[in-house]
Formats: sequence, C-alpha cells, structure tokens
Amino acid sequence: MVVDDPRPVVHGGTGKKKREKTGKSLLDFSASLNPLLPEVTWECPAENLASYPDNDYTLLKECIAKTFRRDTDEICVGNGSIELIRVFCAVTLSKGSKYHTEMPTFGEYALSARLAGASATPSVSGAAVSFICNPNNPTGILRTRAEMIARLEEVSSSRNLLFVDEAFIDLADPGASLYTERDPFLFVLGSLTKSFAVPGLRFGYGFGDPDLIARIETARPPWSVNAYAEAFALAAFPHIGELEASRAYIEKERKYLEQEFKEIGLWYHPSAANYLLADCACPARELAELLETRHGILVRDCTSFGLPTSIRVAVRTHDENKLLVEALSACMP
Repeated sequence: MVVDDPRPVVHGGTGKKKREKTGKSLLDFSASLNPLLPEVTWECPAENLASYPDNDYTLLKECIAKTFRRDTDEICVGNGSIELIRVFCAVTLSKGSKYHTEMPTFGEYALSARLAGASATPSVSGAAVSFICNPNNPTGILRTRAEMIARLEEVSSSRNLLFVDEAFIDLADPGASLYTERDPFLFVLGSLTKSFAVPGLRFGYGFGDPDLIARIETARPPWSVNAYAEAFALAAFPHIGELEASRAYIEKERKYLEQEFKEIGLWYHPSAANYLLADCACPARELAELLETRHGILVRDCTSFGLPTSIRVAVRTHDENKLLVEALSACMP
C-alpha cells in the first residue's frame, strides 16, 4: 500500500537513451562499470529460448552456491538488483513500518520502502529495516567488515533487519563483504552489472535466511531472470576471482583522477569504489550539460541525491579518463 505519491528515482547510465535521441556518440561516465573485464565466453542455446526458464533456477543457484559457499535455499535471484530491492521491501515492510537509510545514498531503497507503505525514521533502533550500501553510492565510502558486523549486531539486537547492498564491492574490496555471514536478520544483495559491465542483461542475486529467501522467491514474478541473463551469469560467476586485476586497475586510475582533480581545483570525496564524487562549486546540472553538449561526455548530476553542486564520475580506461580531465578543465568555472 502506498502511503504517499512517490516519483521514480533518477539514475545515471542514460547513454543509450541520449545516443538514440541525438544520434551522437557519447562517452558515458554516469554509469560506473568495470573498465577492465575478465574474458567471459558464453552463449545462449536456441533451445533455451524455446522453453520457459526453470523458475527455481536450480543450476543458477547451484553455481552461485558453489561460488560463495552458501546453500541454495539461502539464495534468491531476480531481474536486476532493483527487482530484489522491491520484492524484499514488499515482504518485510507494510503500512506503519519504519525504515532507515543514511544520506546520501541510492534512492531505490527509500522508494521501494515507501511503495510498500513504510515511512522513514532517523533512528536505526526504530527501523524494521535498515539499508546500507557498501561501498556507498554516490560517495564511494567503504565500511570495513568489522564496522559492518558491528552494525549487524546493533540492528539484530532489536530483532530488526539489515539490508546490505554490495553491488560495487567486488570492484572495491570483497574482504569487507558480509556474504559469508548467516544471520536471520541479514540480507546481502549482489549484482553482476557493475563487475562485468552488463547493465543491459539485468541480473541480481541475494543471500539471506532460508525463511526470508522463500518469501522473496514466492513474491518474485515468475521467470524474472531471462535465458540470456541466466546463461551469462552461469558463465561469469567462475570468473569472479579474476576481478582482482580489475580492482588494481581501478585503484591506479582512480588515483590518477584524484591527482588531476587536485590540479584543476576540483574537490573530490575519498573513494574506495570505481567512481568519484566531486564538488564542482557550481550547479551540477549546468556543468553536466556543458560536458555533454561541448565534449560528448555524460556525468552523473547528483542533484537527485541532495547534492546540487556535485557530480559523480566513473573510473574508466586511462585514455577515457584523460578526455574527462581535459573536458572538466575546459568547463569548470
């Protein structure tokens, strides 16, 4: 039940839409995707397209279970991580419930909670569900595993739920992940989108207590993971260990951007992720428009995060990062 009249969340990654609208080639720094990908060979057999997917996703969950050493009844899958956020909120929140998020952060937590009928509270102890994005979007702050365990203990002591979104953690530090923790009050969300740069496929997965997972799987629309996404996921999970090279490359290029930002007087937030949040000391919307119209570069205007003078930029390849720096130098006030 909806308690107010929420509007859709603003997202980055608008390159396809704008290319189709303008016919121009654009360099998209608004979508934070892995710039150095493992080589994944995959195919979707034609016979899979002629059949409905296995709605239990038996092989897929067995693959995830093997990768992360979890039981299959502790795993859920969905059509992108946002579908799982929606479904999680639908089965854990209702009218009169309270939820907690730290700001600024990914807007889909609040929207999904509100769509379920819940309202925000500034208190973790008073929230039926607390949401944490680790590393956080858009700041790039990464909490250590010890910090996350402490937060879990704080939330679970009140018999409330902790929802941890780890969509970017494989490109930051998987050692900080809570996917190994088995706690009835914990749900951990994962995604292949950022790590393998496949936002068009839409595939998300999560770990939780078997009772919670069963409720999520019941509420999830049938066959929500299509044959293409399932085939890619089955091929990609065995390559997760190869993301170590991606993390090293991202760290090197992030340091390059940080140094260049200092040179041009652009303040940035220290980040452990594959993106940087920068304060441009001017309306972010105006700077984003200049970068797009004059240089063909898209950045994430962070006004929707409550940061009207900030932009978020992805860490891309070195040559692309150089183009970004040159464009920012030319457009900064």
